[in-house]
Amino acid sequence: MDQPGQATRLLRRVEGGDLAASEELLALLYGELRGLAAQAMGRERVSHTLQPTALVHEAWMRLLGAGAPTHFEGREHFVALAAKAMRRVLVDHARGRGAEKRGRDWTPVPLDSVLAGFEERRLDLIAVDAALEKLGELDPELARLVELRFFAGLTIAETASLLGVSTPTVERHWRVARMWLRREMPELA
Repeated sequence: MDQPGQATRLLRRVEGGDLAASEELLALLYGELRGLAAQAMGRERVSHTLQPTALVHEAWMRLLGAGAPTHFEGREHFVALAAKAMRRVLVDHARGRGAEKRGRDWTPVPLDSVLAGFEERRLDLIAVDAALEKLGELDPELARLVELRFFAGLTIAETASLLGVSTPTVERHWRVARMWLRREMPELA
């Protein structure tokens, strides 16, 4: 059972190099991270080869592996960074898949399966990432809000708490961010 501050205490031990604390932290947060991963994967194509469990583990390695940041403000900060790491993993995976589409490891595919792939297509994650990067250049706070709502799956209230602003402020900024994204990416409308 998660006790208040337990994740933060474990993060401090992890920062100190305690490998056992890293395992305890993973056990503590795994369900929440797996839920975020499943939600992120829900926006992917049906035939995606990456599974939520693999996404959690890859994001975990990016957060706590060699060369990763060594300070986390607390549980919310860590979860937000995990969502960002999951986004990066999915974008990298999509880019690798895009390279395969352009000829790397090319193999002939029957036309019927190609047409089925178009029907299964949901959201172009690379386009979302590019739009989010562009938004980040214009307004970093709005980009962070989109990241927390879209990739981390946080509610308005959770986002407000994490960002230290009021719920009406998050609601207002979320409307602005969605309008901007719809203008940039009409396929989201």
